[in-house]
Amino acid sequence: MAENENSIRFGIMGCAEIARKVSRAIHLAPNATLVAIASRSIHKARQFAVQNKLSENVKLYGSYDELLDDPFVDAVYMPLPTSLHVKWAVRAAEKGKHVLLEKPTALDVKMFDEMLKACESKGVQFMDASMWYHHPRTAKMKEFLSNSDLFGRVKAIHSSSSYHGTPEFLENDIRVKPDLDALGALGDTGWYCIGAILWTMNQKLPTTVTALPTTIRNSAGVILSCSASMYWDEEQIVATFYCSFISHETMELAVCGSNGTFHVEDFIIPYDESSADFSFTSGAKFVDLHVGWNVKPQAVRVATELPQEAMMIQEFSRLVKGIKDHGLQPDAKWGQTSRITQLVLDAVRNSIDNGYEAVQM
Repeated sequence: MAENENSIRFGIMGCAEIARKVSRAIHLAPNATLVAIASRSIHKARQFAVQNKLSENVKLYGSYDELLDDPFVDAVYMPLPTSLHVKWAVRAAEKGKHVLLEKPTALDVKMFDEMLKACESKGVQFMDASMWYHHPRTAKMKEFLSNSDLFGRVKAIHSSSSYHGTPEFLENDIRVKPDLDALGALGDTGWYCIGAILWTMNQKLPTTVTALPTTIRNSAGVILSCSASMYWDEEQIVATFYCSFISHETMELAVCGSNGTFHVEDFIIPYDESSADFSFTSGAKFVDLHVGWNVKPQAVRVATELPQEAMMIQEFSRLVKGIKDHGLQPDAKWGQTSRITQLVLDAVRNSIDNGYEAVQM
Protein backbone atom coordinates (compact mmCIF):
# COMPACT_ATOMS: atom_id res chain seq x y z
CA MET A 1 0.00 0.00 0.00
CA ALA A 2 1.09 3.58 -0.49
CA GLU A 3 2.59 5.21 2.56
CA ASN A 4 0.26 7.42 4.59
CA GLU A 5 0.39 9.10 7.96
CA ASN A 6 -1.46 6.20 9.57
CA SER A 7 0.99 3.54 8.37
CA ILE A 8 3.38 1.78 10.70
CA ARG A 9 6.81 1.99 9.12
CA PHE A 10 8.62 -1.35 8.95
CA GLY A 11 12.25 -2.23 8.56
CA ILE A 12 13.32 -5.78 7.66
CA MET A 13 16.54 -7.03 9.26
CA GLY A 14 17.94 -9.85 7.13
CA CYS A 15 17.26 -10.99 3.58
CA ALA A 16 16.27 -14.61 4.19
CA GLU A 17 13.81 -16.23 1.77
CA ILE A 18 10.90 -15.80 4.20
CA ALA A 19 11.56 -12.03 4.17
CA ARG A 20 10.28 -11.94 0.58
CA LYS A 21 6.88 -13.22 1.76
CA VAL A 22 6.71 -10.75 4.64
CA SER A 23 7.85 -7.89 2.40
CA ARG A 24 4.84 -8.63 0.19
CA ALA A 25 2.62 -8.87 3.27
CA ILE A 26 3.71 -5.40 4.43
CA HIS A 27 2.84 -4.10 0.96
CA LEU A 28 -0.62 -5.69 1.12
CA ALA A 29 -1.51 -4.65 4.68
CA PRO A 30 -3.54 -1.41 4.66
CA ASN A 31 -1.82 0.05 7.74
CA ALA A 32 1.85 -0.77 7.09
CA THR A 33 4.66 0.50 4.89
CA LEU A 34 8.09 -0.95 4.20
CA VAL A 35 10.65 1.83 4.61
CA ALA A 36 14.00 0.04 5.07
CA ILE A 37 15.92 -3.17 4.40
CA ALA A 38 19.14 -4.14 6.16
CA SER A 39 21.60 -6.92 5.48
CA ARG A 40 25.15 -7.63 6.57
CA SER A 41 26.25 -6.12 3.26
CA ILE A 42 24.78 -3.35 1.16
CA HIS A 43 25.11 -5.60 -1.87
CA LYS A 44 22.68 -8.15 -0.41
CA ALA A 45 20.24 -5.39 0.53
CA ARG A 46 20.35 -4.05 -3.04
CA GLN A 47 19.88 -7.54 -4.46
CA PHE A 48 16.83 -8.05 -2.27
CA ALA A 49 15.35 -4.73 -3.38
CA VAL A 50 15.79 -5.58 -7.07
CA GLN A 51 14.48 -9.16 -6.76
CA ASN A 52 11.38 -7.99 -4.93
CA LYS A 53 10.80 -4.86 -7.03
CA LEU A 54 10.81 -2.59 -4.01
CA SER A 55 10.13 1.12 -4.30
CA GLU A 56 13.17 3.33 -4.67
CA ASN A 57 11.94 5.08 -1.51
CA VAL A 58 12.88 2.01 0.58
CA LYS A 59 16.20 2.76 2.28
CA LEU A 60 18.93 0.14 2.02
CA TYR A 61 21.44 -0.48 4.79
CA GLY A 62 24.61 -2.57 4.91
CA SER A 63 24.33 -3.25 8.65
CA TYR A 64 21.55 -3.95 11.14
CA ASP A 65 22.68 -1.16 13.47
CA GLU A 66 22.14 1.42 10.72
CA LEU A 67 18.53 0.37 10.37
CA LEU A 68 17.95 0.45 14.14
CA ASP A 69 19.38 3.99 14.23
CA ASP A 70 16.84 5.15 11.64
CA PRO A 71 14.29 7.31 13.53
CA PHE A 72 11.68 6.75 10.82
CA VAL A 73 11.47 2.99 11.47
CA ASP A 74 8.68 2.13 13.93
CA ALA A 75 8.94 -1.66 13.88
CA VAL A 76 11.31 -4.36 12.70
CA TYR A 77 10.74 -7.82 11.29
CA MET A 78 13.66 -10.18 11.99
CA PRO A 79 14.08 -13.32 9.88
CA LEU A 80 17.53 -13.97 11.38
CA PRO A 81 19.04 -17.30 12.48
CA THR A 82 17.75 -18.23 15.95
CA SER A 83 21.20 -17.87 17.50
CA LEU A 84 21.14 -14.14 16.64
CA HIS A 85 17.67 -13.37 17.99
CA VAL A 86 18.62 -12.36 21.53
CA LYS A 87 21.29 -9.88 20.48
CA TRP A 88 19.23 -8.11 17.86
CA ALA A 89 15.80 -8.28 19.47
CA VAL A 90 17.19 -6.75 22.67
CA ARG A 91 19.03 -4.09 20.69
CA ALA A 92 15.88 -3.28 18.70
CA ALA A 93 13.82 -2.93 21.87
CA GLU A 94 16.45 -0.66 23.40
CA LYS A 95 16.13 1.55 20.32
CA GLY A 96 12.37 1.69 20.83
CA LYS A 97 11.52 -0.50 17.83
CA HIS A 98 8.58 -2.92 18.03
CA VAL A 99 9.69 -6.50 17.37
CA LEU A 100 8.13 -9.04 15.00
CA LEU A 101 10.43 -12.05 15.36
CA GLU A 102 10.67 -15.12 13.16
CA LYS A 103 10.14 -18.45 14.88
CA PRO A 104 11.53 -20.31 16.74
CA THR A 105 11.94 -17.35 19.04
CA ALA A 106 15.02 -18.52 20.96
CA LEU A 107 17.28 -21.45 21.71
CA ASP A 108 15.79 -21.70 25.21
CA VAL A 109 13.38 -19.90 27.52
CA LYS A 110 16.17 -18.09 29.39
CA MET A 111 17.16 -16.35 26.16
CA PHE A 112 13.51 -15.74 25.34
CA ASP A 113 12.92 -14.08 28.70
CA GLU A 114 15.83 -11.74 28.07
CA MET A 115 14.16 -10.55 24.87
CA LEU A 116 10.70 -10.28 26.39
CA LYS A 117 12.01 -8.36 29.39
CA ALA A 118 13.73 -5.87 27.07
CA CYS A 119 10.52 -5.36 25.10
CA GLU A 120 8.41 -4.97 28.23
CA SER A 121 10.82 -2.52 29.85
CA LYS A 122 10.76 -0.30 26.75
CA GLY A 123 7.02 -0.63 26.18
CA VAL A 124 7.34 -2.10 22.68
CA GLN A 125 5.13 -4.77 21.14
CA PHE A 126 6.52 -8.29 20.77
CA MET A 127 5.07 -10.95 18.49
CA ASP A 128 6.47 -14.04 16.84
CA ALA A 129 5.73 -14.51 13.15
CA SER A 130 3.49 -17.59 13.36
CA MET A 131 1.12 -16.48 10.63
CA TRP A 132 -1.60 -19.09 11.02
CA TYR A 133 -2.92 -17.58 14.26
CA HIS A 134 -4.14 -14.59 12.22
CA HIS A 135 -6.14 -16.40 9.55
CA PRO A 136 -9.92 -16.05 10.09
CA ARG A 137 -10.16 -19.83 9.75
CA THR A 138 -8.32 -20.14 13.07
CA ALA A 139 -11.03 -18.17 14.87
CA LYS A 140 -13.69 -20.30 13.18
CA MET A 141 -11.97 -23.50 14.31
CA LYS A 142 -11.88 -22.19 17.88
CA GLU A 143 -15.62 -21.50 17.58
CA PHE A 144 -16.22 -25.18 16.80
CA LEU A 145 -13.94 -26.34 19.62
CA SER A 146 -15.87 -24.14 22.05
CA ASN A 147 -19.26 -25.56 21.03
CA SER A 148 -20.15 -28.04 23.76
CA ASP A 149 -23.03 -29.53 21.76
CA LEU A 150 -21.14 -30.11 18.52
CA PHE A 151 -17.69 -30.87 19.88
CA GLY A 152 -17.92 -31.50 23.62
CA ARG A 153 -14.69 -31.69 25.62
CA VAL A 154 -11.20 -32.15 24.18
CA LYS A 155 -9.97 -35.71 24.64
CA ALA A 156 -6.96 -36.10 22.31
CA ILE A 157 -4.88 -33.95 19.94
CA HIS A 158 -2.39 -34.74 17.19
CA SER A 159 -0.36 -32.41 15.02
CA SER A 160 2.33 -32.85 12.40
CA SER A 161 4.55 -30.50 10.43
CA SER A 162 7.06 -31.99 8.02
CA TYR A 163 8.68 -31.60 4.64
CA HIS A 164 11.29 -33.51 2.67
CA GLY A 165 14.42 -31.40 2.51
CA THR A 166 16.54 -31.62 -0.62
CA PRO A 167 20.14 -32.88 -0.33
CA GLU A 168 21.25 -29.24 -0.66
CA PHE A 169 18.93 -28.20 2.20
CA LEU A 170 20.05 -31.05 4.48
CA GLU A 171 23.69 -30.17 3.86
CA ASN A 172 23.76 -26.36 3.79
CA ASP A 173 20.58 -24.74 5.12
CA ILE A 174 20.98 -22.69 8.31
CA ARG A 175 18.30 -24.86 9.94
CA VAL A 176 20.69 -27.83 10.01
CA LYS A 177 23.69 -25.87 11.32
CA PRO A 178 24.32 -26.16 15.09
CA ASP A 179 25.86 -22.68 15.35
CA LEU A 180 22.91 -20.99 13.61
CA ASP A 181 19.69 -22.93 14.32
CA ALA A 182 20.62 -25.69 16.73
CA LEU A 183 16.99 -26.72 17.28
CA GLY A 184 16.67 -28.08 13.74
CA ALA A 185 13.28 -29.57 12.87
CA LEU A 186 12.07 -29.24 16.46
CA GLY A 187 12.46 -25.47 16.25
CA ASP A 188 11.37 -24.98 12.65
CA THR A 189 8.43 -27.36 12.18
CA GLY A 190 7.93 -28.50 15.77
CA TRP A 191 7.22 -24.89 16.82
CA TYR A 192 4.00 -25.05 14.80
CA CYS A 193 2.94 -28.42 16.18
CA ILE A 194 3.47 -27.36 19.78
CA GLY A 195 1.78 -24.02 19.15
CA ALA A 196 -1.29 -25.69 17.61
CA ILE A 197 -1.63 -28.11 20.52
CA LEU A 198 -1.33 -25.32 23.09
CA TRP A 199 -3.79 -23.20 21.09
CA THR A 200 -6.27 -26.07 21.36
CA MET A 201 -5.66 -26.17 25.13
CA ASN A 202 -6.09 -22.39 25.51
CA GLN A 203 -2.37 -22.01 26.31
CA LYS A 204 -2.49 -24.27 29.36
CA LEU A 205 0.83 -26.01 29.97
CA PRO A 206 0.77 -29.81 30.05
CA THR A 207 1.59 -31.68 33.24
CA THR A 208 4.29 -33.76 31.56
CA VAL A 209 6.15 -33.76 28.24
CA THR A 210 7.85 -36.90 26.95
CA ALA A 211 9.83 -37.20 23.73
CA LEU A 212 9.40 -40.50 21.91
CA PRO A 213 12.48 -42.57 20.98
CA THR A 214 12.24 -41.71 17.29
CA THR A 215 14.70 -38.82 17.08
CA ILE A 216 16.95 -38.64 14.02
CA ARG A 217 19.93 -36.26 13.99
CA ASN A 218 22.44 -35.26 11.35
CA SER A 219 26.19 -35.74 11.76
CA ALA A 220 26.43 -32.37 13.54
CA GLY A 221 23.84 -33.45 16.12
CA VAL A 222 20.98 -31.26 14.82
CA ILE A 223 17.49 -32.81 15.01
CA LEU A 224 16.10 -33.76 11.60
CA SER A 225 13.02 -35.55 12.90
CA CYS A 226 11.36 -36.16 16.27
CA SER A 227 8.06 -36.72 18.02
CA ALA A 228 6.70 -36.26 21.52
CA SER A 229 3.65 -36.61 23.72
CA MET A 230 2.09 -34.24 26.23
CA TYR A 231 -0.33 -35.05 29.03
CA TRP A 232 -2.70 -32.89 31.04
CA ASP A 233 -3.30 -34.71 34.31
CA GLU A 234 -6.37 -32.80 35.51
CA GLU A 235 -8.23 -33.06 32.20
CA GLN A 236 -6.80 -36.49 31.27
CA ILE A 237 -5.97 -35.22 27.79
CA VAL A 238 -3.12 -36.54 25.67
CA ALA A 239 -1.48 -34.84 22.68
CA THR A 240 1.18 -36.08 20.28
CA PHE A 241 3.12 -34.44 17.49
CA TYR A 242 5.59 -35.33 14.75
CA CYS A 243 7.98 -32.89 13.07
CA SER A 244 10.55 -33.62 10.40
CA PHE A 245 12.82 -32.45 7.61
CA ILE A 246 12.85 -35.92 6.04
CA SER A 247 9.17 -36.77 5.45
CA HIS A 248 6.52 -35.78 2.96
CA GLU A 249 4.80 -32.39 3.41
CA THR A 250 2.27 -32.33 6.26
CA MET A 251 0.67 -29.47 8.17
CA GLU A 252 -2.07 -31.28 10.07
CA LEU A 253 -4.05 -30.73 13.24
CA ALA A 254 -6.65 -33.22 14.42
CA VAL A 255 -8.64 -32.89 17.65
CA CYS A 256 -10.93 -35.54 19.09
CA GLY A 257 -13.70 -34.43 21.45
CA SER A 258 -16.39 -36.21 23.43
CA ASN A 259 -19.09 -35.30 20.87
CA GLY A 260 -17.15 -34.51 17.70
CA THR A 261 -13.82 -34.31 15.89
CA PHE A 262 -12.19 -31.80 13.60
CA HIS A 263 -9.32 -32.01 11.14
CA VAL A 264 -7.33 -29.48 9.15
CA GLU A 265 -4.69 -30.54 6.65
CA ASP A 266 -3.00 -27.20 5.94
CA PHE A 267 -3.14 -25.17 9.13
CA ILE A 268 0.32 -23.59 8.71
CA ILE A 269 0.10 -22.54 5.06
CA PRO A 270 -3.39 -22.85 3.50
CA TYR A 271 -3.66 -24.57 0.13
CA ASP A 272 -5.07 -21.32 -1.22
CA GLU A 273 -4.43 -17.83 0.15
CA SER A 274 -7.95 -16.51 -0.50
CA SER A 275 -9.79 -19.20 1.49
CA ALA A 276 -9.09 -22.14 3.77
CA ASP A 277 -11.03 -25.22 4.89
CA PHE A 278 -11.37 -27.52 7.84
CA SER A 279 -13.70 -30.46 8.36
CA PHE A 280 -15.65 -31.64 11.37
CA THR A 281 -17.82 -34.56 12.31
CA SER A 282 -20.32 -34.48 15.15
CA GLY A 283 -22.47 -37.23 16.62
CA ALA A 284 -21.01 -39.92 14.39
CA LYS A 285 -22.04 -43.54 14.89
CA PHE A 286 -21.81 -46.73 12.83
CA VAL A 287 -24.90 -47.82 10.93
CA ASP A 288 -26.42 -51.27 11.31
CA LEU A 289 -23.93 -54.13 10.71
CA HIS A 290 -21.11 -51.56 10.95
CA VAL A 291 -20.97 -51.15 7.18
CA GLY A 292 -20.76 -47.38 7.22
CA TRP A 293 -21.32 -44.20 9.21
CA ASN A 294 -24.50 -42.31 9.92
CA VAL A 295 -22.85 -38.95 9.07
CA LYS A 296 -20.01 -37.74 6.88
CA PRO A 297 -17.50 -34.98 7.70
CA GLN A 298 -18.74 -31.47 7.02
CA ALA A 299 -16.40 -29.04 5.29
CA VAL A 300 -16.21 -25.44 6.45
CA ARG A 301 -14.66 -22.90 4.10
CA VAL A 302 -13.48 -19.53 5.43
CA ALA A 303 -12.69 -16.76 2.95
CA THR A 304 -10.21 -13.96 3.59
CA GLU A 305 -9.57 -10.72 1.71
CA LEU A 306 -5.91 -10.71 2.74
CA PRO A 307 -3.45 -13.61 2.98
CA GLN A 308 -2.72 -14.65 6.54
CA GLU A 309 0.74 -13.05 6.57
CA ALA A 310 -0.81 -9.70 5.67
CA MET A 311 -3.41 -10.23 8.40
CA MET A 312 -0.52 -10.73 10.82
CA ILE A 313 1.13 -7.49 9.70
CA GLN A 314 -2.20 -5.70 9.95
CA GLU A 315 -2.78 -6.89 13.53
CA PHE A 316 0.77 -6.15 14.62
CA SER A 317 0.54 -2.67 13.08
CA ARG A 318 -2.79 -2.04 14.81
CA LEU A 319 -1.20 -2.82 18.17
CA VAL A 320 1.84 -0.65 17.43
CA LYS A 321 -0.44 2.19 16.35
CA GLY A 322 -2.29 2.03 19.66
CA ILE A 323 0.97 2.22 21.59
CA LYS A 324 2.51 4.91 19.42
CA ASP A 325 -0.44 7.27 19.03
CA HIS A 326 -2.77 6.51 21.94
CA GLY A 327 -0.48 5.51 24.78
CA LEU A 328 -1.87 1.98 25.03
CA GLN A 329 0.08 -0.87 26.57
CA PRO A 330 1.53 -3.65 24.39
CA ASP A 331 -0.67 -6.74 24.09
CA ALA A 332 1.04 -9.22 26.42
CA LYS A 333 -0.89 -12.16 24.95
CA TRP A 334 1.54 -12.62 22.09
CA GLY A 335 4.65 -12.72 24.26
CA GLN A 336 3.01 -15.20 26.62
CA THR A 337 1.87 -17.41 23.74
CA SER A 338 5.47 -17.55 22.45
CA ARG A 339 6.86 -18.16 25.94
CA ILE A 340 4.58 -21.12 26.64
CA THR A 341 5.48 -22.62 23.27
CA GLN A 342 9.16 -22.12 24.08
CA LEU A 343 8.76 -23.82 27.47
CA VAL A 344 7.27 -26.94 25.88
CA LEU A 345 9.87 -26.94 23.11
CA ASP A 346 12.58 -26.81 25.79
CA ALA A 347 10.93 -29.72 27.61
CA VAL A 348 10.91 -31.86 24.44
CA ARG A 349 14.58 -31.12 23.86
CA ASN A 350 15.44 -31.92 27.49
CA SER A 351 13.51 -35.19 27.29
CA ILE A 352 15.44 -36.19 24.14
CA ASP A 353 18.78 -35.26 25.73
CA ASN A 354 17.94 -37.23 28.91
CA GLY A 355 17.09 -40.51 27.25
CA TYR A 356 13.41 -39.78 26.63
CA GLU A 357 12.53 -39.31 30.27
CA ALA A 358 9.29 -37.52 31.11
CA VAL A 359 9.73 -33.84 31.97
CA GLN A 360 7.46 -32.37 34.63
CA MET A 361 6.20 -28.90 33.75
